[in-house]
Amino acid sequence: MLTNYIKIAFKVFLRRKFFTLISLFGISFTLVVLMVACAVLDNVFAPYPPEIHQDRSLYITRARMYGEHAAWQTAAGFKLLDRYARGLSGVERLSLFTGIDPVYAYPSGRKVAIQLRRTDAEFWRIMRFDFVEGGPYSTSDVNEARFVAVVNRTLRGRLFGDGQAVRRTVEADGQTFHIIGVVEDVPSLRENSFAEMWAPFTTLKSDTYRTELMGRFNAVVLASSKGAMPGIQSEFKSRIARVELPDPKNYKTLSVPLETTFDATARQFFSGFRDEDSHSERLWAAILGVAFLFMLLPTVNLVNLNVSRIMERASEIGVRKAFGASSRTLVGQFIVENVLLTLVGGAVGFVLALLVLRGLTASDVIPYAHFQVNYRIFLYGLSLAVFFVYPAWRMSRLNPVQALKGAAQ
Repeated sequence: MLTNYIKIAFKVFLRRKFFTLISLFGISFTLVVLMVACAVLDNVFAPYPPEIHQDRSLYITRARMYGEHAAWQTAAGFKLLDRYARGLSGVERLSLFTGIDPVYAYPSGRKVAIQLRRTDAEFWRIMRFDFVEGGPYSTSDVNEARFVAVVNRTLRGRLFGDGQAVRRTVEADGQTFHIIGVVEDVPSLRENSFAEMWAPFTTLKSDTYRTELMGRFNAVVLASSKGAMPGIQSEFKSRIARVELPDPKNYKTLSVPLETTFDATARQFFSGFRDEDSHSERLWAAILGVAFLFMLLPTVNLVNLNVSRIMERASEIGVRKAFGASSRTLVGQFIVENVLLTLVGGAVGFVLALLVLRGLTASDVIPYAHFQVNYRIFLYGLSLAVFFVYPAWRMSRLNPVQALKGAAQ
């Protein structure tokens, strides 16, 4: 029976080439858009190396002081994080690190731009980088302010060609660093771990950062468990409430969010300057809303095309019912046709998504990003076939005489 269904389905596809092509285009285009979008979101939020502990990681990426007539927002200062973020209950590890500093090196007279981040040693224990040469710097390297550095694979090639980098030196920002490790490239979308070169924060040219409440530092808190995260956030918030502000006449409130990457992203789009809530539910609603629209519009068009195609076959349905075909048999035929059409469109969309993502990776529009197809969205897209069952069922319920006339109840 199934073999006959499949044979008839392919005959129908070839006989109705226009409907077939339009349906395939709608399914494949929808899948391509959704898979590409999901691949980009995975590069930001999913637990991929080096940020493999996203499910129990909290970040501090900004600090705000404000009063009635003054406001100041920047990264947190080292003093603030060192004094108030350490020793929180339920914390397994804490790392302090700077944002990205653009610096330059001049190997063999060539100018090479470098994205430099300075960190502590805990950074390498929380973030799981894939080392291709050497290893990370240690706590003693940081404490003794040794000029050691880790570079990514691409920077190694830009500095030294195909040769090894470990035990060689690079002069960047007027400082000479000894390279002790090389890691795989990290996508620039990973704002808390991305860099091209990492060095101890104690190699900063000035130690004035040690006295700053507002400054240039971020932090990542690795919770002992996911369940410990709310308690950590609550304790840190209570500590921040007790911070003595440097200019109480102008600044009355200090806000230092300790939150997930998703919450931090939502705060950028949906939270006001004085708003303590990140409104992450709005970001979820926006993502799901866009995905729903991309699924809905092509699906509605495809359903309409499918209804028209089935209506054209009303006389065929009438003949088959007159010769004893049951509603179950007729519905089964249309289900097989639509599932096959969806599978073919899904396969085309899958291949096209692979090509688009490879092109996007090769274009370096997003530096160091490596995009992959998201199989979950691919499977969700195939569920479009469900939307095509209803019109087939309606037509199967027609009286044979009415079907032969091409009319629907």
